[in-house]
Amino acid sequence: MAAKFKPGDPVAVRRAPSIGHLRTPHYVKGRTGVVERVCGDFANPEELAYARDGLPLRALYRVRFNQHHLWPEYTGPDGDTVDVEIFEHWLEPAEDVPN
Repeated sequence: MAAKFKPGDPVAVRRAPSIGHLRTPHYVKGRTGVVERVCGDFANPEELAYARDGLPLRALYRVRFNQHHLWPEYTGPDGDTVDVEIFEHWLEPAEDVPN
């Protein structure tokens, strides 16, 4: 399966209802980041949690977010980031990413 995004691409995390088992942290929903790497294709853990097969395989990405954009009250250095692994079905292209 070909990954939709590549390292360096700006992406936004979808704001979708959090019903059932969820692997995407709430604090990144609606936020933008940059793909740091493509981790590979894996069974969807949101389906595996319900004893389903998790197919089709989904691309998993490591996405880097600036901590100040996730938590405005963050008092650390401006360049501090956090990396979150997110499956492709939670991501969409973003126009730009705040610094």
